[in-house]
Amino acid sequence: MTNNRVAWLSPTDPPDSFPHVDFALREPDGLLAAGGDLSTERLLVAYRTGIFPWYEEGQPILWWSPDPRCVLRPSEFHVSRRLRQYASHSTLTLTFNRAFEEVIEACAGRRKSQQGTWITADVMSAYRQLHKDGWAHSVEVWDGEELVGGIYGLSIGRVFFGESMFSRQNNASKFAMLGLCSVLTKNDFELLDCQVLSQHLLTLGARLITRAEFSESLRGFCATDVQFANWPTKVVKIAELAAN
Repeated sequence: MTNNRVAWLSPTDPPDSFPHVDFALREPDGLLAAGGDLSTERLLVAYRTGIFPWYEEGQPILWWSPDPRCVLRPSEFHVSRRLRQYASHSTLTLTFNRAFEEVIEACAGRRKSQQGTWITADVMSAYRQLHKDGWAHSVEVWDGEELVGGIYGLSIGRVFFGESMFSRQNNASKFAMLGLCSVLTKNDFELLDCQVLSQHLLTLGARLITRAEFSESLRGFCATDVQFANWPTKVVKIAELAAN
């Protein structure tokens, strides 16, 4: 399928009114639709079909489904020898879902210092609601009482859709990924969606698959809206995690 135009959605359109992902533009890669809203219902439909919002302040909501797609199998997360050595001597700790608000705010601040933030006030409000509803989750990295790294995203079925991460110390975001992938692997998750490729993600074991492959995976792994709640409730020491 080919397409030269972006579909425009109204906030009153049904949540499942997205065009098929095959109609996404080739340039810019993956742009599929604009408009609509960030309701929980629409966001869940979007993620289950391989679509995510990504836009800056002053723009309409833009919906994307790039081809190829960057993914990581949690069991294939790559821990380099250097990272494992660093982790084995680390005093940092991990928690899960204890500071979602602080993590998303830190991610927004980090993006803002680079190229303008796509985590707008409306995005933050929408993902706070997803967190309250049990869909969005965070991993936090602590140096004592100071939050130094983290990641947040959505869990649907056996797929975790990573949204953003930040780091205020060397390797803190990698430790967040290590903790996340450890939990996902133990609970039989099939994919961690990384959305768009970066060299940093490649070093951690991410790879590219076609949009068709990704869509097929979602049909199997996100067949139902199953929430995941088996997150660790105790503080996890990075050094102990690296030893496993």
